[in-house]
Amino acid sequence: MVNREELKYWVSFSGVPGIGKAKVYHLLECFGSLSDAWTAPEKDLKRAGLDSRSLQALIAIRATLSPDAELDRLEDQHINAFTCEDSDYPASLKQIYDYPPVLFVKGDLPKTAEPCLAVVGTRRPTAYGRQAAGELVADLVRSGVHIVSGLARGIDSVAHQSALDAGGTTVAVFASGLDIVYPRENARLAASITEHGALISERPLGTRPKPESFPLRNRIMSGISLGVLVIEAGERSGALITAHQALEQNREVLAVPGSIFSPASNGTNRLILEGAKLVRQCEDVIEELNLGAVTQQLPLTMPSPSNDTESAILRHLSNEPTHIDEICRGSGLPMSELSSALAMMELKGIARQLGGMNYVLGKGNKAE
Repeated sequence: MVNREELKYWVSFSGVPGIGKAKVYHLLECFGSLSDAWTAPEKDLKRAGLDSRSLQALIAIRATLSPDAELDRLEDQHINAFTCEDSDYPASLKQIYDYPPVLFVKGDLPKTAEPCLAVVGTRRPTAYGRQAAGELVADLVRSGVHIVSGLARGIDSVAHQSALDAGGTTVAVFASGLDIVYPRENARLAASITEHGALISERPLGTRPKPESFPLRNRIMSGISLGVLVIEAGERSGALITAHQALEQNREVLAVPGSIFSPASNGTNRLILEGAKLVRQCEDVIEELNLGAVTQQLPLTMPSPSNDTESAILRHLSNEPTHIDEICRGSGLPMSELSSALAMMELKGIARQLGGMNYVLGKGNKAE
């Protein structure tokens, strides 16, 4: 367990480019503590074998950065910093080869014994992808699974929001510091996740996301999870990077199949051809991750339609997306009355909008 006095130096080193797990442990071996390494003369750091690029980066940063101020900033924003020597550091993450020396956490991480699953996919999902992500995540949450994703647009956002809507918890892994929400439009979602899960990052405050940060972020998503579920991914989707990292970490890879005519499903269909578990329903995930003994599906109650208008609308809803214009034509209801009724049916859990004014049957409400 790292004490507070030493913690500030772990936090400070996390912002030095080129100094990761291997070099942190090498500095600990050479100097006995990171506080001594932080204040060591340049010649001693050279003698310890620190390469010139990392050395110059360390010298430049420690000339302007105050370790005490860094810790104060974290505390002001209610962010915890856990080192890989702390008991609160996720045990599953420490199983991977290149785990981060420091993990910044805002909120509450799932307990070690609680199963986590990373859910990733395209930033431009189809209505099918949104529906698949929403329903699978809701069922997984009701089975006691915690959802991990990257707060990106598309499937990531659907996964986080669906977990919250189902009354579960979710973890968002940042490629930036926790004070910089990316994309910006997900600021409200990030705040909700803080209340019902956690935001985590290996990057210190003030770090902006860079293209190379996202693949590194992805290894944390798969590292803290039992497996990775991919829902819609093109041939070059970043979600495929997460899947390949999961394989390298000895994690399970699962994928939802899609249409052979949809470019958004080319990546997921290829993963299945290469051996990923084909997922049609929540039970496929539970079986593949061997969670049958530790999960318990909560029953659903489906409210009945409360009037003739809702009954008429239900006759035109199914598990396949139906556009509101088609429902309007089929039901003969005025658009204003139809829109109002659909909004009420969404609140009841009878209907669900997938985006683009496409509707499907709802999954009902979680039983009290």
